[in-house]
Amino acid sequence: MKLDDDDFTLFGLPERHALDRADLDARWRQLQAEVHPDRFAGDGAAAQRIAMQWAVRVNEAYQRLKDPLKRAAYLCARRGAAIEAENNTAMPTAFLMQQMQWREALEEAAGAAAVERLEAEVAATELGMLAEVARLLDVAGDAQAAAAEVRALMFVNRFRQDIERRLDTLDPALPR
Repeated sequence: MKLDDDDFTLFGLPERHALDRADLDARWRQLQAEVHPDRFAGDGAAAQRIAMQWAVRVNEAYQRLKDPLKRAAYLCARRGAAIEAENNTAMPTAFLMQQMQWREALEEAAGAAAVERLEAEVAATELGMLAEVARLLDVAGDAQAAAAEVRALMFVNRFRQDIERRLDTLDPALPR
């Protein structure tokens, strides 16, 4: 293992979007056990600093790999199609119209049940989009198209956070 290994190499996993979460979690626990600074307590300050660097590196890689959206963005970048969400916000008209409809539905939602129905619809759409990203990356090998889908997923993810905030503001005494 080298600190500059890519996340997949570091974890000994195939470089693909579809990952077995149990395998990832098991590998993370194994790596953490190997590099935890407490294992090097008797080896001096330099060894502990190096172990800390490794522990941070393993945790950063784990955080990226366990999140399907972050993993997709990472794979796109590794395959030459950086997401560049700050500079590239172009979206298909149909997608933008859907976003507007969802936002209006959220504003007009009269209670928790309506917000939860919207959340379920958006979550289902998000799952379908993630499946398409996996297909584009793992089957079609089309990182450019996957990057466009990831950018759209970032919008959906932010909207789901808005839904969660709205649910948090609703009276907890009301049935959800």
